[in-house]
Amino acid sequence: MQFIDVSTWERAMHYEVFRNSVQPQYCVTFDEDVTNFLSYVKKRNDSFTFSFVYAVTKCANEIQAFRCRFVDGKPAIFETIHTFTYLNRDTELFKVVNVPMQEKMEDYVALAKKTEENQTEYFTAPMANNIYQFSSFP
Repeated sequence: MQFIDVSTWERAMHYEVFRNSVQPQYCVTFDEDVTNFLSYVKKRNDSFTFSFVYAVTKCANEIQAFRCRFVDGKPAIFETIHTFTYLNRDTELFKVVNVPMQEKMEDYVALAKKTEENQTEYFTAPMANNIYQFSSFP
């Protein structure tokens, strides 16, 4: 994690607006053609959800603004953000499943599957600051 010098930061005005928000966040909803991606995932016999979360989180990690957080009231940039939200099909409730980001999708999918299967709690600990809460509805 690296703190940001607000005096030279191009996003300083936005920081001033959102710094006192309880949980500054945003939601994005869009349609996306995932036909080719779905075909690739099916050929590998992988979970679409875990694979899609990996792909989106990999992209989010490449965008510096998505890795910005407030730490002790100051803006900071994390090297990597982790985790996702997963729907429990039996209860239809979401649970936060913490999975460290991996270099390869197949490693992430395997770890996510194992972690989700072994985690019975909906929340395992207080939310860390490098969390990326993400859910998808294909």
